[in-house]
Amino acid sequence: MRPQHDGHAGHSALPQGSAAAATADLLQFGVDFLMRRRMIFGCCAILIVLASGSFLTAQEVVDRIVARVESDIILLSDVRELKEYQELVNGKSESESAILDRLIDQWIVRSEAELSRFPEPKDAEIDGEVSRLVRSFATPDEYEARKKQSGLNDAEVRKIVAAQLYLNNYLDSRFRPSVQIDEKAIEDFYQNAVVPRAKAHGQEPPTLDDSRDIIQDALVQSDIDEQANRWLKESRARLHVQKFLEEGAK
Repeated sequence: MRPQHDGHAGHSALPQGSAAAATADLLQFGVDFLMRRRMIFGCCAILIVLASGSFLTAQEVVDRIVARVESDIILLSDVRELKEYQELVNGKSESESAILDRLIDQWIVRSEAELSRFPEPKDAEIDGEVSRLVRSFATPDEYEARKKQSGLNDAEVRKIVAAQLYLNNYLDSRFRPSVQIDEKAIEDFYQNAVVPRAKAHGQEPPTLDDSRDIIQDALVQSDIDEQANRWLKESRARLHVQKFLEEGAK
């Protein structure tokens, strides 16, 4: 669901120093699913308890069920991990309620992908996406600092990136074949979005020829996102979903 971006990650797909890169912010639109692995455990919420004699006198809840989707569960730790990833990529995160909705959508996508036996991404593809994420920051040190601030380690980042890539690849394969972008749509976007926005920023707009491929890719992705949103809405309506999340609960 891709993945969709308001933050560092969206700019790395464009060559540095090119005319397209200079107006990269004009072309970052569409739905940002920020796909990641959902952790489904066949168990109850985990508790750390302190016992005094035969009586449990203190409890600290470190994980609990925040949603049931059909026969599966989503845990608070799933929500918190995606929250940390959003903070790494964008420097901020959505509300826990919004993140839970994303995880439910991801459940739908992964279930469909696994049912169709969609292949997992190869290690080289995952390596490339992780490198792209790192390059989206001004310096490697900035990335390391943001990663430390988010609370994620390298293994966790790679795991999330791999899952995001898997889900995005599935959505792309499912919806891209039906996308059709004509020349008029490209020209309209160039005239109505790229040129005015560049001028508003005091920049010389790139030529239409220089922008065409980037604009077409963006329009294709936007169409994929729109189709995916409609499909997810229809799919969610058929699911039995229960939510138990209390916003801001510790």
